[in-house]
Amino acid sequence: MKTVKRNILLNPGPATTTDTVKNAMVVPDICPRELEFGELTLSVRDDLIKVARGEKNHTCVLLTSSGTGGVEACLTSVIPMDKKVLIVNNGAYGERMQAICDAYGIAHVDYNIPAGKPVDLAELEKMIQAHQKDLSHVAFIHHETTVGILNPLKEICSLAHKYKLENIVDAMSSFAGMDIDVERDEVDYLVSSSNKCIQGMAGISFVIARLENLKKTSSIKRNFYFNLMANYEYLNKNKQFLFTPPVQTLYALRQAVTEYFQEGAENRFARYASMYEVMKKRVKELGFEFLVEEKHHAKLLTAILDPKSPNYSFNEMHDYLFERGFTIYPGKVGSINTFRLSNIGAIYPADIEAFLKVFEEYLRLKKII
Repeated sequence: MKTVKRNILLNPGPATTTDTVKNAMVVPDICPRELEFGELTLSVRDDLIKVARGEKNHTCVLLTSSGTGGVEACLTSVIPMDKKVLIVNNGAYGERMQAICDAYGIAHVDYNIPAGKPVDLAELEKMIQAHQKDLSHVAFIHHETTVGILNPLKEICSLAHKYKLENIVDAMSSFAGMDIDVERDEVDYLVSSSNKCIQGMAGISFVIARLENLKKTSSIKRNFYFNLMANYEYLNKNKQFLFTPPVQTLYALRQAVTEYFQEGAENRFARYASMYEVMKKRVKELGFEFLVEEKHHAKLLTAILDPKSPNYSFNEMHDYLFERGFTIYPGKVGSINTFRLSNIGAIYPADIEAFLKVFEEYLRLKKII
């Protein structure tokens, strides 16, 4: 097996991958219409359903796209032409849902909250009550990756069901990184991608859908490539993607899902959480403040307020860390400047410790602390 230079990606995806996932892509060329590849595709689909614990009532639709493509597919495939979706927005990805709906002319009611601030469930319920007759769905981000806030999954999904509405959950950076059970949590549609907590390569998005609900969308003809029902039916009937898939990326995802089960769900969740605790303790000791209150934190990504020192430059800090094997990400929330540290992917507490050492080295070198 070829060993590849290992970079520690502390950006929120694509995440660091194992060498075994990388090497899984080095396979003989194969036509994706071959039965062998079809069986591989179905095995990935079925196991993603298992990760979400949706074997009883859910299916999974695989798409060739970034995660945003999966969100676009869901919004444009399931909302009836004469209905609206209520979108909960407390970060850039909530805004992106709104922008997708605007691009397709899908009517939406917006519950806009300052980025990084929590959902007020009582206020959300009032909005649902005020617009119930016009709504079909409530859509929200589970883990708002731009700020690191965790929105209440079961509470919002249950609230939608209370008013006979379906829910759409963007779980891009929480799926396979924390405890999600689509049955227990009453999730109708969950969207994620191959390159975050499942630890595969970028290029595949997927929608885990309650099959009964998905079948009701067959009359909605708003899109083509991203039509969920068309993609579901074709895969189910022919064991093939409807359109050309990213062949090598699917082999990598097959390996990544296998490694998820080998590690064990609880062990992965605990590994991610332990890295957050290591990072949180030292970063706070260095005098930094977090954007999101601890009680609303997902423990997967942390938005950290920029230091007030005149010696601070994010770009300089990024480059210093990058040259030493660590990648971090900027973030701007309205007028608030932050940088973000993610602790997902094939990384471990020792990697976080090594990063913190170099991070502190830079801060002291530049007299920022």
